[in-house]
Amino acid sequence: MVVAELDGTGVPVVRLDPADLPGGVALSGEYVHGVFQGHLSAYGRIVSMSGLRSVWVRRPGLPASRVAEPSAWLTEEARQAFYGMLRSTDARWMNHPDAARRARHKPWQLHLAQRSRLPVPATLVTTFPQAARGFAERFPDLVVKPVSGAHPQEPPMAVPTSRVAPGTDFSAVAYGPTLLQRRVAKRADIRLTCVGDRIFTARKAVTPDADPDEVDVRFAGGSEPWRPVEAPPRVAAAVRTYLRDAELAYGAFDFAEDADGIWWFLECNQSGQFGFIEMDTGLPIARAVAEWLAADTVPAAPGTSGNGAGRSRVRAGEGRGHEDA
Repeated sequence: MVVAELDGTGVPVVRLDPADLPGGVALSGEYVHGVFQGHLSAYGRIVSMSGLRSVWVRRPGLPASRVAEPSAWLTEEARQAFYGMLRSTDARWMNHPDAARRARHKPWQLHLAQRSRLPVPATLVTTFPQAARGFAERFPDLVVKPVSGAHPQEPPMAVPTSRVAPGTDFSAVAYGPTLLQRRVAKRADIRLTCVGDRIFTARKAVTPDADPDEVDVRFAGGSEPWRPVEAPPRVAAAVRTYLRDAELAYGAFDFAEDADGIWWFLECNQSGQFGFIEMDTGLPIARAVAEWLAADTVPAAPGTSGNGAGRSRVRAGEGRGHEDA
């Protein structure tokens, strides 16, 4: 969707998957006399790294995973070479790999949300059964979710958020970190997508006959569509603070709206999907991403830099086809 927007305005794009390095993707970098000169070849097309204006990282494949004889050693060599050279450019990132890796940590997300003044449901992450029992006494209606989230399309790691049954013993939390959270009796799910400084918000109402045990919108049924809404000014300001402190240029926030209209922060996915929101609501998220990538001067997230007319954009893509790099 984003590449189509860029193509439609004549913006040059190089789209590649690091999984094809070496092979369909090749690279070369020279550090001589205090100057870095690098080149990328993607499926027969060669570009100078000095000409890169922006890099969009979206679910890249594992470097060197498609070679005839893959190995952990070759993957690490390819990863160091590829990302190390891209870091040597002045391109802006959406999102920078270092910031993106840090942003995946759920406990840090909760801390950052609190610091940004977003409402956060009471949460416990623990391997102490007694701590879990005590937390359940204080907050009898709980859900349990993985500390590390995974999308439903990524089995077997994907585990839905689930309600905790009354009388649960909690002895099993000793075998691995467990995240317990007060259940928000929600009347709607909120997906807020922030692209640079632009905010796009959608709301999906919970139907009156919805199963109260279906708490994870990714797995729940229901025919209600996502509808565009305006984010409350206080939430919008807090989200921008969150992204600034996280050094992210893009974030997909999930909230649960309760009966009082309070939006409770659940998580921020630094590479969250937006296509389903755009299709339901018509919100121009793909265009906003394309405009951020194409702009000569865009306020960048802290820790990013660089711009320049006539430069290309690299799309570092998903491991499913040549979608992300």
